[in-house]
Amino acid sequence: MDSLAIEVRGLRKSFRIPTQRVDTLKERATGIFKRREHRSLNALRGIDFEVRKGEFFGIVGRNGSGKSTLLKLLASIYRPDAGRIRVAGRVAPCIELGVGFNPELTAHDNVVLNGVMMGLTPTEARDRYDDVIEFAELGEYTDLKLKNYSSGMLVRLGFSLMTQVDADVLLIDEVLAVGDAAFQQKCFDSFSKLHTAGKTIILVTHDIASVDSHCDRAILLENGVIDRAGEPAGVGRRYLELNFPEHRPAVESEDLEQADGTGEARIVDVTLSTEAGAPSTSFAQGAPISMDVTIEAHTELVEPMIGFQIVNADGMLIFAPQPMALNGGKPLQPGDLVRLHATIGNTLASGHYYVNAGVALGTHHPRPVVAFRKNAADFVVFGTGLFGGVVSLDYEADATVTPNGGGG
Repeated sequence: MDSLAIEVRGLRKSFRIPTQRVDTLKERATGIFKRREHRSLNALRGIDFEVRKGEFFGIVGRNGSGKSTLLKLLASIYRPDAGRIRVAGRVAPCIELGVGFNPELTAHDNVVLNGVMMGLTPTEARDRYDDVIEFAELGEYTDLKLKNYSSGMLVRLGFSLMTQVDADVLLIDEVLAVGDAAFQQKCFDSFSKLHTAGKTIILVTHDIASVDSHCDRAILLENGVIDRAGEPAGVGRRYLELNFPEHRPAVESEDLEQADGTGEARIVDVTLSTEAGAPSTSFAQGAPISMDVTIEAHTELVEPMIGFQIVNADGMLIFAPQPMALNGGKPLQPGDLVRLHATIGNTLASGHYYVNAGVALGTHHPRPVVAFRKNAADFVVFGTGLFGGVVSLDYEADATVTPNGGGG
């Protein structure tokens, strides 16, 4: 345990939830002698992990996966049903908005009171008050009672106090998402300083980019168990896979999928698959997308051409290659089936995309369109690539500094 800040073994926690609501005083009074039924919610189903001293450790998971329950167990807010938690050193939690604060007191009184509860002496708490307020940027609001603070102001005050109590282990919930972008960056700058100083930081968040950028290791909770543990990039990819599951049904709504054209041909099917050939409608950034488009000729088609488009959820055209000739330019006969196979390099940003497919005749504009299907297939791209826009382009850049503006 000398090198460990936290050790968790066989941790279990469940909650009893009533199956019937009691909303009125009459219902409560008449139901005194009635047996109330409950169901059991297993929030954590026996998890094991370790956090080393000085480690920046991430905990991610979808809503209801058990993240916040785990953090409250580590903070001793909840008691486990089974298992063991060992924490080395003083713990400072920043878990829920306003927890531990008295809304009827001012910021000064709350900082001193909570500082003492976190292990500071009254003198130390008063001496650090100015630093807490300065970091939280609340100098103009110190005379207000906390009940008049916004949620963002409460987060800033709670986080600022936590950084001043000399704790060995910091527990941070996703309440930081309430703060504005400038304060969130200020928090992460503070994380870096605390991490460098050897503090152990546990961060619960939905922001996979933050986990990838700051954490040394991470775990992914799913249905109360650890689904993945290890380096943040792998945990982040698995988290995104769970949020965008494979084999998700393609568009089926009649008002989304539209057929058009003269009817001389038909787009029979558009299917998507991984590079290995497994059917899929969910692709990681950078993973090639294989697409098969099957068409059927209803009449003789002279100089048939096939094309497709990729559009995003807003209907913006992302990519449309030049139409290509079918059957080597030879006519197709009624009943002929042709399959186009294409492999698409996936440089798309995370998001939801649709495929349109069509068949036209001739090599000169305007080409008569004999078959067209809008939203014939759809797919999701997931990942943590940090770039603006809809595609990632290869580029090279170089910056040159001219001292003193080039003057002599």
